[in-house]
Amino acid sequence: MNPSAVDAVRGRLIVSCQAPPGDPMRDTATLVRLARSAAAGGAAGVRVNEPEVVAAVAAAVDLPVIGLWKDGDTGVYITPTVRHALAVAEAGAHVVAADATARPRPDGSSFADLVAAVHAAGALVMADVSTLDEGLTAARQGADLVSSTLSGYVPGSPRQSGPDLDLVAALARESGTPVVAEGRISTPEEAAAALALGAHSVVVGTAITAPTALTHRFVTHLARP
Repeated sequence: MNPSAVDAVRGRLIVSCQAPPGDPMRDTATLVRLARSAAAGGAAGVRVNEPEVVAAVAAAVDLPVIGLWKDGDTGVYITPTVRHALAVAEAGAHVVAADATARPRPDGSSFADLVAAVHAAGALVMADVSTLDEGLTAARQGADLVSSTLSGYVPGSPRQSGPDLDLVAALARESGTPVVAEGRISTPEEAAAALALGAHSVVVGTAITAPTALTHRFVTHLARP
């Protein structure tokens, strides 16, 4: 994704078309349909997981594809190594999203190493962070976009039910890098608030593409006394 494509998502919505392990939606053809539906609804980009899905979605939609590869479920598991990052880039991702927190990477690399490898492969990098310091560090290390994705999921970041709009605002104010608001954004109003605070674009996933989670939310609410 070249800088003009980054401009194409400015002020607009990116839809995360993913499903957790064991979910009936975790099927490449199904996720491609989700991406096509997002495109039909006006999304400016999509965020998808695993090289096979990245390749299929990139072939199916004429939108910037943000790719990642989740491997594991503890520690650094969003595109955890340079190998994972290059596989995602080679599958056709315009942007590779990767954990850029302060935690050690399983291959012993630095985030800067990952950025250099992805740039050499012709793709850009989105840094998924949990704190302002991590975002500023990732920007200095060459990240093309910084995202609030991991706030609330890493020790040291605030636990809250809604999006971390304070982090979005701080990153937008201080990082000098386009900021993507992501994480627990569940309404159009929250998405608009993120843009008003300086976000370059907004990623929404569960609230749009996760029928299992949405159904569970309704069931749980109706079961309350």
